[in-house]
Amino acid sequence: MKNIVIVGGGAGGLELATFLGHKLGKKQKANVVLVDRNQTHLWKPLLHEVATGVLDSETDAVSFRAHAFNHHFHFEQGAIARIDRANKYIELAPVYGTEGDVIVVARRIPYDYLVLSIGSKSNDFHTKGVAENCIFLDSPNQALRFQHKMLELFLKFSENNALSEIGEDESKQTLVQEDKVNIAIVGGGATGVELSAELFNAAKHLSSYGYGKIRSDCLQVTLIEAGSRLLPALPERISDSVRMELADLGVNVRTDTMITEATPNSLLTKDGGEIKADLMVWAAGVRVSTVTQQFDGLEVNRINQLCVKDTLQTTLDDSVFAIGDCAFLLQKDGTPVPPRGQAATQMATVCGQNIVALFEGKTTLKAFEFRDKGSLVSLSKFTALGNITTGKKSSLTVEGNLARLAYISLYRLHQQRLHGCFKVGLIILIGRLNRFIRPSLKLY
Repeated sequence: MKNIVIVGGGAGGLELATFLGHKLGKKQKANVVLVDRNQTHLWKPLLHEVATGVLDSETDAVSFRAHAFNHHFHFEQGAIARIDRANKYIELAPVYGTEGDVIVVARRIPYDYLVLSIGSKSNDFHTKGVAENCIFLDSPNQALRFQHKMLELFLKFSENNALSEIGEDESKQTLVQEDKVNIAIVGGGATGVELSAELFNAAKHLSSYGYGKIRSDCLQVTLIEAGSRLLPALPERISDSVRMELADLGVNVRTDTMITEATPNSLLTKDGGEIKADLMVWAAGVRVSTVTQQFDGLEVNRINQLCVKDTLQTTLDDSVFAIGDCAFLLQKDGTPVPPRGQAATQMATVCGQNIVALFEGKTTLKAFEFRDKGSLVSLSKFTALGNITTGKKSSLTVEGNLARLAYISLYRLHQQRLHGCFKVGLIILIGRLNRFIRPSLKLY
């Protein structure tokens, strides 16, 4: 029986493993294996909600092992270290425990067809001090680290306020600027914009959970973008509307501002300015891990993406596919397929169809064509904006409740592809019940 190995359990990788598990694994036509360094999957666009505590990652995460059991594929935990294309195997790095001991040794997994779906991460452009002083939001663990630091800042703020009210020495107050919680976010894309709004929603709820009187003016959020406007993937009118909505919330939006260095409590700008902050997030740029340079000579571009043909097979090896953010494919208009969630899921669909076609002995494979269905951005519970593509050259601008519904439906469609309609219906029902059982924010 042939082996199909999928590396990366993001949206595209997990949807592909689920599809091939039902199409080939269930019928014993192939052994489908999913590899990921983590034990659970969480939809990446939700990480800003995990970071503010609005979403409990332990509730919404999908266990790879349980999902594999239910959908006829196998799961191997580990990080890919290299590929041997001649002997057709991948090598996984050892898995270490919490005490630093080796739990699982390095091992090799053979493949007949290999799909690389390792995603991307934020690009700090080698900016001095960013890796040491800023938090990235590329994984649930990073999002949880941000949440813990945010809660500590608000607790410190509330305690300082309490001391002031009873006449204690105000010199004990240690926040950076004017006794506010100061958070700086670098990157005016969807992550930066959504996190900015979500922070004000979190501050509103924290005042109900023993954090004192926290008003919107107690929080100073600075959103920094090197380009001329926020959300460059969206039409300028929507970008302008988002900026106004953020300004109304209290976000200090700074465009045309390039960061040259990050220090423990500030960001230095190219024009010589300084932005003070207690907590700094880097959500700018996209790049793929340098591990792709260990993939036995497969062609990569300058940000380490794997170059693929329109069939999603890599340019130098037809038995190796790449999908999602780690894949570089030029469209007919000469622009690359954007590193977005909808592209990853569309690639997963075509890749799955092509692998099934190969098993059926077909020689002609389907060419991938990205269909942009629009872009949506959610400003927490306040509003949502975006555009929905209605034709090849036309789109519909939406905002408010309609946009919010469309935004939520994207996640529900992802869940439907993983679990089916019936189970998603139960998930929605349980989610509504949890509104009455659980607090509005995760506070630990």
